Amino acid sequence: MNFLDFEKPIAELEGKIEELRHLSDSDEINIAEEINRLQIKVERVLKSTYGKLTPWQKTQVARHPDRPHMSTYVERLIGDFTPLAGDRGFGEDQAIIGGLGRFKGHSVMIIGHEKGRDTDSRVRHNFGMAKPEGYRKARRLMEMADHFRIPVITLVDTAGAYPGVDAEARGQAEAIARSIETCLNIRVPLISVIIGEGGSGGAIAVAAGNAVLMMEHSIYSVISPEGCASILWRSGDAAKEAAEALRLTAQDLFKLGVIDDIVPEPLGAAHRSPEIAIENLGDHIERALKPLLGLEGGVLRARRREKFLAMGQAGLA
Repeated sequence: MNFLDFEKPIAELEGKIEELRHLSDSDEINIAEEINRLQIKVERVLKSTYGKLTPWQKTQVARHPDRPHMSTYVERLIGDFTPLAGDRGFGEDQAIIGGLGRFKGHSVMIIGHEKGRDTDSRVRHNFGMAKPEGYRKARRLMEMADHFRIPVITLVDTAGAYPGVDAEARGQAEAIARSIETCLNIRVPLISVIIGEGGSGGAIAVAAGNAVLMMEHSIYSVISPEGCASILWRSGDAAKEAAEALRLTAQDLFKLGVIDDIVPEPLGAAHRSPEIAIENLGDHIERALKPLLGLEGGVLRARRREKFLAMGQAGLA
């Protein structure tokens, strides 16, 4: 397991447990009681550590390479998944994947960012940073779901849209704006979940949902802490202060009314017990989706628009 900087005491304890297990295997010494004592101590330290994470520490957790990714959630929650590719204009962008499947007995269109796990897959998925064709694909799939009256689920995990010259030349800003417009226009239920990072327009492009959920240790912000620090403090070293100022945690955003629900993660965050995190998310999506299924399309669209307009008005008040 990859340990974060603030998890060093936990890493040391788990290292001792592993040593004792190897000792027990080799020498047949019964040291189960000592292992059990250390495991209880690990749980206590985990509870203490994760109960008081700073915004910067939550940022590190949200970016943890072992967190469940979009593809992991699809594998565990979506049955009969059929991927759909291409924007029918330029090409395929694997930073955003999407397709049709079954969720808890319902046909759904699922769309989301995929960062990749190893070097090859990260390059293939461009670290989850989509280009215009990715957002145009998302738009195409949402419009398809709207045509066939299928609910849409989006999973957000991106540092932001790809900022390269080629992406800008192909209309990155326009593609993001059109994707947001489509989110607000479709007449089917739209559930959006921030599963890791929710960065800037690259996130909101597929996150303007009837219900917006966040995993407990995910982040959602108009800019990364490093980007904010480089602009306001003229130094990336101020990322911790920027994270504090941005109010980017799920807890802050729930208080501000930007999101609708927080999905609890297992002790030590989603990367420690992915199965529990995935099960929790499935339950929360089902709970959010159920009351929306019986609503008429015009009502769904009107409520979605009113929800986001109210955020803007609250900010001006």
